[in-house]
Amino acid sequence: MLCAVAPMPAQTCATVQNMISVAKLNSSTDSSGFPKAEAWNSAKPIQFCADWQGKNPDPQRQTEVQALWSTDTLYLRFRASYRELYTYPGGPERRDHLWDRDVAEVFLQPPHQSGRVYSEIEVSPNGDWIDLAIANGEHEDLRSAVKSRVTVDERAKLWTAEVALPMKSVTPMFDPGQSWRVNFFRIEGPEPSRFYSSWQPTNTPKANFHVPEAFVEMRFDK
Repeated sequence: MLCAVAPMPAQTCATVQNMISVAKLNSSTDSSGFPKAEAWNSAKPIQFCADWQGKNPDPQRQTEVQALWSTDTLYLRFRASYRELYTYPGGPERRDHLWDRDVAEVFLQPPHQSGRVYSEIEVSPNGDWIDLAIANGEHEDLRSAVKSRVTVDERAKLWTAEVALPMKSVTPMFDPGQSWRVNFFRIEGPEPSRFYSSWQPTNTPKANFHVPEAFVEMRFDK
C-alpha cells in the first residue's frame, strides 16, 4: 500500500540503547485491530542504523521501533528509511525464506524461554510476513496469528510496518511485571551490497542475527 506519512525526526541513529520500554495501550484499537495513530505518541522509540557489528552507520537506512502492550497483544511499529526496496512480487502473504528479501525483524524471548530458544517475527515492505519458533539453531512454523499492516511512502523513502502479535502465541502466561529479552534487525537490498543492520550488535564475523547473548531487556510499563 502506498501513502504519505510524516518523515522521522532527525536523530542520532547510532545512539547506544540497551533497553526498550513497552508502553501500555490505554485506548481502543482501530477497526483493523491496530493502535490508533495517536496511541503511538506514548511509546518511546529506539533507533538503529549500524550494521550487525555496530559499524558503518547509514542514516538513510535508519530503523525506528516502538512498542505497546495490552493484556492479550504485543504491538510493534517499525519505521524504516530505505535506499531501495527488494521484495518478492505479490503479497501480502506468509512466505518462507522471507529473510532473502527486505525485512524488519524482532527476536523475542519471554521469561519461560532461555538460551537458544526464542520466537522470530519478520515483515517485509510488501506486507509479507513469517513467524518462527527457534530452538537450538532449528526452526519451525510458529503459526501465531500475527497480523501486520504496511505502508510505503516512496517520496520520503520510508516504509512503516505495524505488527500485532497475540501474547498467547509466544508465552503461556503474560505478566507485565516480568521483563522479556529482545533484539531488532533489518535487511535491505540484494547482494553484494546487501545491508544487515542490528539494534544490539551481534559481533559475528559474518552477518548472523541468531545470537541470543546479544538480547537485551524489554520492559513493560504499567
